[in-house]
Formats: sequence, structure tokens, C-alpha cells
Amino acid sequence: MGYVRSLRCRECGAEYAPLRITVCERCFGPLEVAYELEAVREAFTREGLAHRPRTLWRYRELLPVVEDGARVDMQPGYTPLRRAGNLEEVLGLREVWVKDDTVNPTYSFKDRPVAVAVAKAREWDLEAVGCASTGNLAGATAAAAAKAKLPCYVFVPASLEETKLLLPRLYGATVVPVDGTYDDANRVALLAADRRGWGFVNINLRPYYAEGSKTLLFETWEQLGFDLPDVLVTPLGSGLLLTSVDKAIRELKDIGQVDGRATRIVGTQPEGCAPIVRGFESKDGRPVPVKRPDTIAESLAIGDPASGHEAIQIMRRTGGFADAPSDAEIVEAQKLLARTEGVFAEPAGGVTLAALRRALADGRIDPSERVVLLVTGNGLKAMHVMHSEFPKIPPVAPSPAAVDAFLGGIPHG
Repeated sequence: MGYVRSLRCRECGAEYAPLRITVCERCFGPLEVAYELEAVREAFTREGLAHRPRTLWRYRELLPVVEDGARVDMQPGYTPLRRAGNLEEVLGLREVWVKDDTVNPTYSFKDRPVAVAVAKAREWDLEAVGCASTGNLAGATAAAAAKAKLPCYVFVPASLEETKLLLPRLYGATVVPVDGTYDDANRVALLAADRRGWGFVNINLRPYYAEGSKTLLFETWEQLGFDLPDVLVTPLGSGLLLTSVDKAIRELKDIGQVDGRATRIVGTQPEGCAPIVRGFESKDGRPVPVKRPDTIAESLAIGDPASGHEAIQIMRRTGGFADAPSDAEIVEAQKLLARTEGVFAEPAGGVTLAALRRALADGRIDPSERVVLLVTGNGLKAMHVMHSEFPKIPPVAPSPAAVDAFLGGIPHG
């Protein structure tokens, strides 16, 4: 089993053999992969990392894949951590970094958890894989399935932006457009996977799938010179990304790779679908479900987030907070990031910069802090959002006079 010890319940601590189970049989809490950390401590060294391939598999001791041959290596991960100097100047920040996952194989961070989940499906000789998705996961799962020569079935809301419905079909997947919300698609996908014995990456493979997202944090730690930021800002959909990066921090501490200095974890989702944010603001710390999400950030439009309660607990424990920018603020953040740093984020990535701007304005983040923004998806996947921001340009006649008139007398030479 490599370095994997068990599956452990996040709520009650019960442990199980690392098989295909997703919830605790005692308390129905979520399960996570636990490792033999003393053995990991000996094998996982900074010196050793220098000689490993620049993909997420460089962190193999803390990933739950045993058989190297099960990997479908599309080389996800080890994406740039960009020092955002122009953004620092505009916002008045000492230090801000952009973890740029727009350049993964299918242009979102979802390639990371999918790589791990599909590898587990191959280890267990499952006949097919699939997912329930708001868009990015559908494309990532379909691409990895194509490489693995596995049938793929993706369940999505029928109202998704057309490009995100098209991509998984290009990769050869069967798309099931559900007339309803993501939560409706997730429910029928669960039933389909259970009845047919398929491996749905974010459903019955969820504990293993979650492990792939940890690599965002491992890379950030390594790229910061084996250090952690003061503040990490992450988008919130199901809440699983936030819980995964927190787990990565805990594991680095457990194997002695970082000291006890805390990183404040901030989660952000759009105002039109903010069940985790509203739960963070409530006394009981439980997400407040949204029946009909209404936001341009389709990737985050999950009304009943499976990992929402855990995400709220983590934000409170680390001294972070939750925030819900408006769609207008998200679009402005997308444009600002593109114009200052040349990074075009989809709305789900722009939401992190929007939250940073709001938090700087009201003092929740201090300008002296080192901040890392997780930018999780490429803006080219949601170009429709920008159409109203940039009206069509009328054609210019092919003459110097017409060009001069168009440019409005801008000096040259």
C-alpha cells in the first residue's frame, strides 16, 4: 500500500482500510487518507525533490497511488507561482503571489485531483470513470479518461456555458446534461455510479481525489523557498480545495518540513452562491444551502457544498475568514489581474483577487502580509463573461488617415 495507512474520519477519527468507501460508518463523517508519516519523513526530503519530475507526482509519498503503472501521466502540476509585482504596486501590498493553475493540461486545477482519482480507478480495474461537474472537472475527467482508454460519463447542469459542455465531448466522454442545478446532477450521478460500479472521481473516489489538490500547496511551499505564506486565498465551490490545502499544511508540519507558524486560510465564493460564506457568518457554522445559484462564476455554483462545514471549521481555526464578492467585483478583478500580470483567470479564479481587494479595504488583510492567491482556471473557458465588457470594434479602413483617426492622434516615431 506504499505509504498509505488507512482512511480516517475527519469527525470522529475512526480508521478504515483504504478501500472504496467515502463516509464513516460510525458517524457518517467525511474520510481522508492517512499516511505512515514516520516513513514519509525519511523519504520526503527537500534534497530529493530537486531530482524529481516537475509534475504533481514529485510528492508521491503523500499521494495514495501505489502502482506507478496506474498513473495516467498528462504531466499536471508544477505550475508557475508568479510574483505579482505590478499588482503589489496597484494595491499597495508588500508581497503577493499568484499560483497560476490556468496552464494545467485542461487549463484548471481539476487536472490534479483527477490524476489521482483515475489512477486509483485503474488500480482497482474499474470499467469506467466519470464525475458530476460545473464544467472544469468534466473536461479534466474526460481528458484523463481518454488517455487511460476508459469510458467516461459526466453529469452536468444543462445550463452550463456551451464551451464547458463541448470540451468533454471533444475528449470522447458521454455528457449527461441534467435539467437542474449542480446538486441535481450530483444526486443522479451518485445513483448511476452506484448502480453500475463506475468510479466517479468526486463521488465514490472522493477521499483519493481530494489528495491531488494538496499538491497546489506543496508546490507553493517549495516555490516560496520551502516556506508558507501568511495568507492563502482560495475559491470555494464544494469546499474540498480548501480542506485539501489545509491537510497539506498539516502534513508538512507533521513530517517536520515547516515550523508552527500559522497560515490564515481565506475562502471566497460569489455573492450569488455563497452557502459557505453565510455559514461562516452564522453561529452554528453550518453552510446555508442555496437552491438556485445566480452567478457568472459557474464553477463555484454549488448550492449544497459537501465539504462546506469542514471548510468553515478550518477558516475559523486558522484565523482566516470567508468572503462573497459580487459578480461585478469578480469581473473587475479578472480584468485587473490580466492587465497587471498577464494572467487571464476565469471568474472562479478572479474571485480570489476580488476578495483580496475587499479585505485590504476593510483591514482583514494587512498590506505587510505575504499573500498567495490560488487562480484555479483559465478565462478562455468563460469568454462569454467578457463579451459585454468589450463591445465589438468597428473595422478601420486600410489607410494611414483612417488609422490616425482611429488612434486619435497618438504621437509616434
